Amino acid sequence: MRHITDAMIDAAVTPADAQAVLRDALERLGRGEAAMQERIRTEAAGVKLSTLGAVIPGQNVAGAKVYTTIAGQFNFVILLFSTEDGRPLASFDAGAITRLRTAACSVIAARHLARPDARRLGLLGCGVQGQAHALQMSAAYPLSGIRVFDPYASADTIAALQQRCGVPVELCATADEAVADADIVVTASRSTEPLFHGDRLPAGCFVAAIGSSLPHTRELDDAALRRASLIAIEWKRQTLREAGDLVRAAPDALLPEGKLVELADLVTGRVAGRRDAEEITLYKSVGVGLQDVALAGLAWSRLASH
Repeated sequence: MRHITDAMIDAAVTPADAQAVLRDALERLGRGEAAMQERIRTEAAGVKLSTLGAVIPGQNVAGAKVYTTIAGQFNFVILLFSTEDGRPLASFDAGAITRLRTAACSVIAARHLARPDARRLGLLGCGVQGQAHALQMSAAYPLSGIRVFDPYASADTIAALQQRCGVPVELCATADEAVADADIVVTASRSTEPLFHGDRLPAGCFVAAIGSSLPHTRELDDAALRRASLIAIEWKRQTLREAGDLVRAAPDALLPEGKLVELADLVTGRVAGRRDAEEITLYKSVGVGLQDVALAGLAWSRLASH
């Protein structure tokens, strides 16, 4: 059984590739042709082990991601199997896959929920995921600038991001400054409490909140949730257990009925996305096994013959 490294994945799979295979997986899920396993976490003495997986027969793969969390640091591995004969195909370093798939699904959500003429990105958190989102959003939309709020981001990090995205990147002193006038807002932090008051969101913006998958933490407040006309999530069964933004929300913040929709329903057209230029729309991601397995399957198909 072959082991595939992060460097090999980065060389073989582009963000556009990731978006295409993930859209296909979501369509299959929406048609009932794929299934997922919820994340299970087990912890002892400060060491956490998490697993999540999926079966995607239409892409000929099944698998699981397994990872440890120690002192806030993650180490990922994916195991991939064939759905044709059940044999193990490969193991993967999953850092590159996790980075690629999270941002790619945010772009897929944005295609249904953001304005197509979005020009300004507000980025709250400029770590691995924040930078991945900036890169994929700047390739997907005609951005004229990116405003970043991250107390830990260096001037060198901002300069490097500007060069990679090809648009001006400005470091802001507050989250409010980063959000002001934004057409797209990405929250990619480890904040345990809301980063800004929801009233600060400009009319017509799309928010991708991807920083937390823990029920006790949140990046968005109830005001942001109330102002949203639509909140897209990956999978109600897992998200409503894990997403602190929703778990900790006041009950009325998620109303009216039908405001909370699954991403697969948007992709298949079962649910309509943005309806007008002024509404605020949200995507809350926690990460699901379908994303990891689909992208690992694509990487395997590209690298199997090499």
